[in-house]
Amino acid sequence: MQLAGWIILGLFAVFMVAASAAPKLMGIEAANGSFEQIGWPLNYVLMIGLMELAFTVLVLVPRTSLLGGILMTGLLGGAVASQLRAGSPMVTHTLFGIYLGVFMWVGIILRQPRLLDAILGR
Repeated sequence: MQLAGWIILGLFAVFMVAASAAPKLMGIEAANGSFEQIGWPLNYVLMIGLMELAFTVLVLVPRTSLLGGILMTGLLGGAVASQLRAGSPMVTHTLFGIYLGVFMWVGIILRQPRLLDAILGR
């Protein structure tokens, strides 16, 4: 189970860094365009990219993964709310943050079975 958790979190981290944080941190036009589409000012692009990177690192470190998961869940919730407010397509855009969050939490729980025991009350 732990190996599966590491693999899932590794895939999550690769996606978050390569497809989300890096374009924001490098100032790639696609990141700016997506912010404009949902009505966010461009001066938040760098800050959100840094938060994505920092929270991803926290999720990967076993000692801080619970804190990272909570912070990342908040960030992803904000992304869902922003997409919803902008009227983005529901399945492909708006709910994508929920898909990512579930994927991340499955990885965290598989990697640390004591969390599953705490959730189930064992």
